[in-house]
Amino acid sequence: PSSLPVGGTITDLNARLARGETTREAVVARALEAAARPEAAHVFTRLYADAALASARAADALARAGVLQHPLAGLPVTIKDLYDVGGETTLAGSVVCRGEPPAACDAPTVARVRASGAAITGRTNMTEFAFSGVGINPHYGTPRNPADPKVARIPGGSSSGAAVSVALGLAVAGLGSDTGGSIRIPAALCGLVGFKNTQARVPRTGLTELSRTLDTACAMTRSVADCLLVDGVLSGQPLAVRPRPLSAMRLAIPQTLVLDGVEPAVATAFSRALTRLSAAGAQLVEPEPRQPLRVVPGGAAPGLQERRVGLQPDGGAWRGDGR
Repeated sequence: PSSLPVGGTITDLNARLARGETTREAVVARALEAAARPEAAHVFTRLYADAALASARAADALARAGVLQHPLAGLPVTIKDLYDVGGETTLAGSVVCRGEPPAACDAPTVARVRASGAAITGRTNMTEFAFSGVGINPHYGTPRNPADPKVARIPGGSSSGAAVSVALGLAVAGLGSDTGGSIRIPAALCGLVGFKNTQARVPRTGLTELSRTLDTACAMTRSVADCLLVDGVLSGQPLAVRPRPLSAMRLAIPQTLVLDGVEPAVATAFSRALTRLSAAGAQLVEPEPRQPLRVVPGGAAPGLQERRVGLQPDGGAWRGDGR
């Protein structure tokens, strides 16, 4: 929305820049000014105001010289506080990492964002060590979900600050990570688009690890097109995506366990979304439940073979003993 400090998608902003309606420096300056407002409390753990403005000015100068640049050039981007930044200690939302040696260099993903010309405005807050989908942080505070300005509601996690930075219009993209939902959950709760890529697509070097087999480095934005654009920067290999009409899609709509106890407002919004999808041509199908789900002691689902896994340190890593 235009009312946000940085409103619209990356494509929208580039169109405004091309028409001379604003400058990259002005966009970044508005984002930094808004980052100091009360509604942005606890979003950032560190700001890079001078460096971000310098990047924006450099991109403006190149544009005036007629140099073709990446669409992210000079636009504000935030990075989750588990990415290494050269010369700084990566805190990962915790206080126990204070005093640890600083990173020797930027994480490859951060280096790629810098190479695109983007203006990195700051590090964003997160759940401690990325270990929660709620977004609460007892050390650095919890960013408020911008969806409700009157009531303090959770933003989702663990990439909480990344989501709120984009939802508040403080950035066009927020770099985060996703293990079991840390991009997708806050994106859903804050009305954004989050994309969890396949694990090997983007390098994870220089990121604080939660799960060696599930972690991914990814981002959230305001649109699907913006997510694809940022993914192309992070991976160094833009995706070629062919749009499919909704009429060619068959969507499974759960009606049992997933919707148990749903709040009336959520149920209404869900129903409204289904109506719009159906009207646009999507085929909505209710899957037949094959077996009722029930909770059993130990958390194992009925019919699943149990496997004892013992976790032991192994040269700094963790492994299952496979018993």
